[in-house]
Amino acid sequence: DDARLDGLATFLEEAILELEKDKAWLTAGDVFSQDFLDNFIEMKTAEYDAVRLRPHPYEFHLYYDV
Repeated sequence: DDARLDGLATFLEEAILELEKDKAWLTAGDVFSQDFLDNFIEMKTAEYDAVRLRPHPYEFHLYYDV
């Protein structure tokens, strides 16, 4: 079984979703615990949401800078 990367995630959301779908290889051999990965995904999801739910400075420039 020749594992190779077909491509890397370009956005944090994509990386989180891919990690949620396939994390078994990270728990094999006790590299990471399931608890660690669940906490990591929760932390990164909160990080993603914090940025996603706030306007970008350029949006302020476009719409509010009068």
